[in-house]
Amino acid sequence: MKTLVLKINPENPEGKKILAAARVIEAGGLVAFPTETVYGLGANALNLRAVLRIYEAKKRPLDNPVITHVARKEDVYRLARNVPEDVEKLMDAFWPGPLTLLLKKAEGIPRPGGLDEITIRMPRNKIALALIAASKPIAAPSANLSGRPSPTTAEHVLQDLDGRIDMVLNGGPTEIGVESTVLD
Repeated sequence: MKTLVLKINPENPEGKKILAAARVIEAGGLVAFPTETVYGLGANALNLRAVLRIYEAKKRPLDNPVITHVARKEDVYRLARNVPEDVEKLMDAFWPGPLTLLLKKAEGIPRPGGLDEITIRMPRNKIALALIAASKPIAAPSANLSGRPSPTTAEHVLQDLDGRIDMVLNGGPTEIGVESTVLD
């Protein structure tokens, strides 16, 4: 497989490039994209086969859950059940941003290994938000081989995953450079 790399404007992501990446995700493919923390490796979060491709590409153990990224706070209520009031306050205070929340998943949300929980976050990066909005929730751990450092540039992604994934949206270096905080 040849990995397609699209250079994309981080301040004003080009709609045609976002739609091309969204089509790949909707078709069950894998797209690496920048967030404010690190580059993520995205797949359609509602397609178990696509999510399993993440595990295959990364050589990631199935017991290591992936974060589901959303573009709107309202999406959380379709992905999780019994969202506590304290979680709503955290979303209001820290989203969009580098905060991941661990919740009980809603019925019908596929999870490898049959896990009953889901981790959800809303990134602050304009490219990430545009891609998620164009393609629905995206399952996306860091875009690297399992056990390797998390990538902060498209070049880092390609060092590990070139030929293993469909596309990389190159939006330049990430802002923070470390993974998001996870709260249970």
